[in-house]
Amino acid sequence: MAPRPSFTIGIEEEFQVIDPETRELRSHIAEIFEARSDPLKGRLRAELHQSVVEIGTDVCGDIREARRDVTTTRTYLARLAREKGLRIAAAGTHPFSHWASVGITSGNPRYEKLISDLQMVARANLIFGLHVHIGVEDRETQIRIMNAARYFLPHILALSVNSPFWVGRETGWMSYRCKVFDKFPRTNMPDFFSSWGDFQDYLNLLVKTHCVLDGKQIWWDLRPHPIYPTLEYRICDIPMRVDETIAIAALFQAITAKLWRLLSGNTTFRLYRRSLIMENKWRAARWGINGKLIDFGKEEEVPVGCLVDEILDFVDDVVDDLGSREEVSYARRILEQGTGADRQLRVYRKTGDLKSVVDFVVRETEHGLDVAGG
Repeated sequence: MAPRPSFTIGIEEEFQVIDPETRELRSHIAEIFEARSDPLKGRLRAELHQSVVEIGTDVCGDIREARRDVTTTRTYLARLAREKGLRIAAAGTHPFSHWASVGITSGNPRYEKLISDLQMVARANLIFGLHVHIGVEDRETQIRIMNAARYFLPHILALSVNSPFWVGRETGWMSYRCKVFDKFPRTNMPDFFSSWGDFQDYLNLLVKTHCVLDGKQIWWDLRPHPIYPTLEYRICDIPMRVDETIAIAALFQAITAKLWRLLSGNTTFRLYRRSLIMENKWRAARWGINGKLIDFGKEEEVPVGCLVDEILDFVDDVVDDLGSREEVSYARRILEQGTGADRQLRVYRKTGDLKSVVDFVVRETEHGLDVAGG
């Protein structure tokens, strides 16, 4: 068995750039990227669409360090946006802006090829996600943990859902972001792979036959990162609050650590078919925490809240070593107060106004941040 992984944490958040007058998405290139402040140097990244800005943390040794980093980077980005007469908002889709009115980032050969290959599917992919990297240095261990961790992904997605609107319509989905991204190739759940070599054979075939440039164009909900020694969890909408982002990152870290503990003790976690896990994913995207997922062992539907409690019990023996008990437990707070999608919909039910929803998301995105710099 390979040495114990580091279980380091890296977090990437994709934000909407908002015009506070119209509440629409706004191109950020001139306003934000030409005014990069030192605290954001090397952390701020453009995406395919000009209204999307991504910030990433350093490699963090534990969840407390990750919280400090996420809070600091969000704060500086929110301040920088305000200095330029803009706002940032954390939601998986914008409530009413249309993707066709948003500019595409120019001068990036990878983005240009993506548009060339996928055409309107790429242009319409105006979505905002959360990516969490957990340090697992041994490649064989990455694959073995990935195979087992797939089972838990819909459960965590249900906690993160934060995109109930699309181009001015209530979609009926709690994570419509998932349905937009479905149109891309090589998305959703990864298949089972018997080894790192098995995965490499798959990737090499795709490169050889010009399906992909490299492993970065595999956009699964969970993947071995092609450059960093991490497992990258990619299934979640970006949550509104820092507390929610940190809770989800802590859960992914704890699940990874628990699965490694089982592997190191020669104990296996039952593996399930991709097609079965996909049944749970669509349920999670449709209903969030208000629906039921399938307990494959019991072969019955179970409320999401019960399954979240089971996950917390499952990881209970690793969270103290990781120092993340409080952060992991915040999942129960999400169950009580509602997901981002639940809270967006409450505002809409009360006001009937999607601009009010945008205002609410902006306030929630800045919750707990010292945006005034005082």
